[in-house]
Amino acid sequence: MAKQSLKYLAASLFLAVFGLIYEHFSHEVYSYYMMYAFLLPLAGGALPTLLLALYSGETFPGWLPQQLWATGIAALSIGCIFAGVLEIYGTTHYLLRIYWIVGAAFLITAIGTLFSRSYQLQK
Repeated sequence: MAKQSLKYLAASLFLAVFGLIYEHFSHEVYSYYMMYAFLLPLAGGALPTLLLALYSGETFPGWLPQQLWATGIAALSIGCIFAGVLEIYGTTHYLLRIYWIVGAAFLITAIGTLFSRSYQLQK
């Protein structure tokens, strides 16, 4: 469990440093997407895995829900970075919606497989 949390913390740190460096060279043009992209792996990955380990003593149940969840967090994080880059550049693109849709779909699928697995184990 600590290994998963460390991976999410490393991703959060990387995104925070990336955002700081990118905005340093953006001529004082800022984007909230870029500034807060680090919160997705922190709040969506590191905190849940740490809380799950500390309070219940369990690991993230199942390989498939874990991988789907990590992919959803990654898609949303990349979407935030890309939206921030385009916002700093002064434009937008309709394909940005795909990151939110795909990221949400992966997270919903992860939750669905988690509940279907726990339901099957109770039978």
